[in-house]
Amino acid sequence: MQFNKAERKRSKLRLAIAGVSGSGKTTAALQIAKGLGGKVAVIDTENGSSSLYSDKFDFDVLELDAPYTPERFIQAIDAAEQAGYDIVVVDSMSHEWVGSGGCLEINDTLSKTKYKTNSFAAWNETSVKHRKFLEKIVTSKIHVIATVRMKAGHEQSGGKVVKLGLKYEMKENFEFEFTTVFDLSHEGHYAVVSKDRTSLFDQNVPFVLTPEVGKHLDEWLNSGKNYYMADESVKELNSLVSALPSETQAKIHLKYPNFAEQPDVRFDEIKVKLTTMIDEMKAKQEADDLRDLEAAQQPSEV
Repeated sequence: MQFNKAERKRSKLRLAIAGVSGSGKTTAALQIAKGLGGKVAVIDTENGSSSLYSDKFDFDVLELDAPYTPERFIQAIDAAEQAGYDIVVVDSMSHEWVGSGGCLEINDTLSKTKYKTNSFAAWNETSVKHRKFLEKIVTSKIHVIATVRMKAGHEQSGGKVVKLGLKYEMKENFEFEFTTVFDLSHEGHYAVVSKDRTSLFDQNVPFVLTPEVGKHLDEWLNSGKNYYMADESVKELNSLVSALPSETQAKIHLKYPNFAEQPDVRFDEIKVKLTTMIDEMKAKQEADDLRDLEAAQQPSEV
């Protein structure tokens, strides 16, 4: 084990945008994505509502229907990575928690069918599923912008129902996994910062989310030390991959969706693996060719 001097490295955005219905979460997410730049994929759980803005923003959409299991969200994010998108917008993340087939429903089903109505025991299993979903967001090789629904919370006190204010429709403390969290107001669609690791925003000053905000975030993300592969390295690895059979290429791209997102210290390791695969392929081909030649030179039986 060895401690090294801490340095902020170039990173990918993990942004959550929360608000009640009609606060402009989808538009705000697309504005930020536009400012970040690059190919945008939208995972739409809101009955195709994101497509209403296709005349204003350039993006591709995957309309995700129920069941909204953590596994299906993970698969959708994987698909965006493998297809070469730079940004994925999850609109909305709340369905993974409160939607049909989401974690609350999963836990209820497990409690009734497997744990004899012991919901606490069921959470041991459900929480693992939810944690894998959050880990996928944290470890994704592309920018992730997730919208989160908010609603008024209530509790019963002294025989009366008391309004508690707005609550996220998501598991408590989900925001710990995000770089920044914006809460949107319904009136004017202003954003306030509820969490921010970038120190770019004044938490006391509401503002409108525009592409300029996305540009500022992109500048901050890229201002850290660049420890990713250089363009020349990426080009060399892609050239090696192209020499392999198509089915092998598919497996490699599944493991490494984008070489540019790999740390530069892995270049030699990956290059050696690819070179070894090519050498083995060539050796096998030469052996097959020699065998075919020897078979062709054998006298045919009369």
